[in-house]
Amino acid sequence: MKLTQPQIQNLYAFTRQHYVEHYDLQTELVDHLANDIESVWQTQPDISFEEARDQAFKKFGVFGFMDVLERRQKAMNKRYFKYLWTELKQWFTFPKLITTLALFFGIYLGLSTIFAKSFLIGLFVIICVFTIYKSIQLKKQFKQRKALSNKKWMLEEIIFKQAGGSAIVLLTQLPQWYNFSGNIFSYPYIVLGLSIFSTLFCLWMYISFEVIPNKAEQLLNQTYPEFCL
Repeated sequence: MKLTQPQIQNLYAFTRQHYVEHYDLQTELVDHLANDIESVWQTQPDISFEEARDQAFKKFGVFGFMDVLERRQKAMNKRYFKYLWTELKQWFTFPKLITTLALFFGIYLGLSTIFAKSFLIGLFVIICVFTIYKSIQLKKQFKQRKALSNKKWMLEEIIFKQAGGSAIVLLTQLPQWYNFSGNIFSYPYIVLGLSIFSTLFCLWMYISFEVIPNKAEQLLNQTYPEFCL
């Protein structure tokens, strides 16, 4: 016995009722539930769809779909950071390496002046403003995309919301820069370390807020064959 289309739609609603919001995970769970229901009907052909569905759901244990959801989130976060790392490595090959070196030397020279502390604070204030602005912009884009498709994809949500967490982390750390003594900038190794960190941080923010979101369609099509449909 095969499931009808209304029964399949019932399974989608069932996954949403159990706190699975992302369409890609819903589809995976619906497929799994459907196979289990059809297996149940082979041995118990007289039971109703709802009874077979509940039997299939019990196989997920006490926490229901939560374990599956957690595993999928970890997998998609891993995939996202792999994209970030791939993009970051490109900034250390020609021709992007020239931009990276220019950024590094610009920061290094700024930290080598008597205004080093003000320069560093100013740099991170600019980054804060940029990240807050882009966070708001990406959030709006995500809402628009969801309204058009009426579906939420886990990787899509990570791409358009993950970077915003960096803005919050940065804002909480910004007061620490005020505690720096001006004397620390007289040590070349400290200036070098801060320059490297600041360069990498700037690149990371740019990739998170600009490069990856602009490649969202490509990355989502690679991850979800059904996304383009």
